[in-house]
Amino acid sequence: MKKIPVIDLDNNGKILQVPCIGMGTFGSDKFTPAQVSQAVQGAIEKGYRLFDCAAIYGNEDLIGEVFAEAFGNKKIKREELIITSKVWNDMHGRGDVLISCAKTLKDLRIDYIDIYFMHWPFPNYHAPGCDGDARNPDSRPFFAEEFMDCWRQMERLYGMGLVKSLGMSNMTVPKLEAVLPLCRVKPAALEMELHPAFQQEELYNYCMDKNIRPIGFCPIGSPTRPERDKTPEDISAVKMPEIIEIARAHNIHPAVVCLKWAVQRGQIPIPFSVYENEYESNLVCMLSDPLSDEEMEKIRLADKNCRLIKGQVFLWEGASDWRALWDENGVISGWND
Repeated sequence: MKKIPVIDLDNNGKILQVPCIGMGTFGSDKFTPAQVSQAVQGAIEKGYRLFDCAAIYGNEDLIGEVFAEAFGNKKIKREELIITSKVWNDMHGRGDVLISCAKTLKDLRIDYIDIYFMHWPFPNYHAPGCDGDARNPDSRPFFAEEFMDCWRQMERLYGMGLVKSLGMSNMTVPKLEAVLPLCRVKPAALEMELHPAFQQEELYNYCMDKNIRPIGFCPIGSPTRPERDKTPEDISAVKMPEIIEIARAHNIHPAVVCLKWAVQRGQIPIPFSVYENEYESNLVCMLSDPLSDEEMEKIRLADKNCRLIKGQVFLWEGASDWRALWDENGVISGWND
């Protein structure tokens, strides 16, 4: 396997080199922690060097065993991997972020995290495995001050050297405009849903202008996402006619077209699969046969503005529907009210 190209992230004046594609580790409701950790083991052998983890995924301890074995057998050095993780919503309280980070470090069996993300911009919590109609009475809208209380703890971790860089996730342009001026340590990356059916052009361009690198989850439309996140109006990126046509022209799977598009656009996709042929193909596709400018433009014009991860389980009392989470009325709910 040739070396996967890297992308330079602006880490507060320093450069953090990150592979142009990584592996997600969210097994959803479909795959066990053991299956996910076995996939990570296989992915390391195939040449993956970026792994996107999170405390809420419930598998960091088993993935840590894989990392420890790989380091112990000298298959790879720690500094050759980019390992990310995230603080979950129920750990935003003062002192809790440090506890969360310490547990992730212990579970993953590493001394530092390369990028530590704030998973969602509010402390709203839902029970694991709940259905899409579940609501927590303690949920509330976004508040910039509350967000910054958590972010200050993230900055403390950065200052301690426990994390090499910081990231945000599931944000909007209004939310970023509210908090970025307050940050002492700016985010190096923003995780966001990105695929040909949901390109988020405004948010994407905003991040690129601010030197915040978009990392795209659900890069092929997340067919294995939890059932609570599926609705009849969802559009699958791999079933879009434009994607299928391009796939046929290159004699590749439509999922591979989605990944090529993502990398050539400039974001870092983090596809997930436990199947060796799939995660190997996802990596190999980066090395040859790029999409043409015409094909890239055809995909750009095919955007359906179809969000798949709507987050409705995080809604608060009185919220209209899931769109309130994403400021679709042009106002940050609970902040400008």
